[in-house]
Amino acid sequence: MISVEVFSEEKAWSKKLRKKELFFKEICNFFPRKYRFLNKKITLSLLLSNNKCIKKLNKNFRNKNKSTDILSFPLEKKTSITKSTYIGDIIISYNFMNKPKSQNIKNFKEKVVKTFIHGYLHLLGFDHIKDKDYRRMVSEEEKIYKSVISKIN
Repeated sequence: MISVEVFSEEKAWSKKLRKKELFFKEICNFFPRKYRFLNKKITLSLLLSNNKCIKKLNKNFRNKNKSTDILSFPLEKKTSITKSTYIGDIIISYNFMNKPKSQNIKNFKEKVVKTFIHGYLHLLGFDHIKDKDYRRMVSEEEKIYKSVISKIN
């Protein structure tokens, strides 16, 4: 079972996601079996943020002085899932999710789902530095996204 501790420091998130905790819980519940870690307790924290905060974090931790859509901070380089494991932190920028501002709520949610899945895979040790790792990560993202999106909307 995956438990997502959701925090929000950007009020605008509440306009698009009324029940944030439930939304992310449902996403995780619809993950393919191998990513749900049944009979285990997997925990992560999720900060729903904005460009200003994420830029500061990106500068402090990655030495990149710019905002980004998502940051993931795995607790360990190589995550080993035990009976009870905290896997790390994800931060998502509202400003990136809300582009273009004219998009409807369905598109906004789809973008958030895809971005959250990307961050989740980073917490599990996936990366996209090398081409082969990029292809593997994108492939897993697509499998998970297909599994989730048909049930979320």
